[in-house]
Amino acid sequence: FLTFYLSRNISLCNADKQNKAGYTAIMLTALAAFHSDSDLHTVLQLLRTGDVNAKASQAGQTALMLAVSHGRGDMVRALLSCGAQVNIRDDDGSTALMCACEHGHVDIVRQLLSVPGCDATLTDNDGSTALSIALEASQNDIAVLLYAHLNFAKPPSPVSALLTHTEFFFFKERYLSNKMKSKLPLQHENPP
Repeated sequence: FLTFYLSRNISLCNADKQNKAGYTAIMLTALAAFHSDSDLHTVLQLLRTGDVNAKASQAGQTALMLAVSHGRGDMVRALLSCGAQVNIRDDDGSTALMCACEHGHVDIVRQLLSVPGCDATLTDNDGSTALSIALEASQNDIAVLLYAHLNFAKPPSPVSALLTHTEFFFFKERYLSNKMKSKLPLQHENPP
């Protein structure tokens, strides 16, 4: 019934008005599931009536970040088709790609990396990149994907894919070793 109502009255919706929690209709729609072509049509109509890049007032997340965090690949596609920008940052400096890495959504990471201009080198307010977030979250498949994306401009051959995994193993070991060293207390050469 809601889909029918919205499809008939979409022009009456103020898709950019925030509720008390700071979310717009578009942001809330990003969390919903659609099961039919008519649902998708209605969702696309709503997305086109407002600002798909608006930020929530509390944490600065966009509809794309919300869809990504909840693993809504279908909604990610819909938002991207309506102009959602992948490099927008929330209040913590995180991007949609970083959210996908943290939550382990490999297919969504692929989707985002396929968007021209998606910048996998951006850092959040803590200095973390999408790759370091994936490694810290033990999302190794995503980390390999990001490493390959960052280091290889053309599609890898089977031989270079094998090298990618080998290189990644050493990269990960260096990264984790450096991470552990930075957490250790400083050692003095001459103890008191």
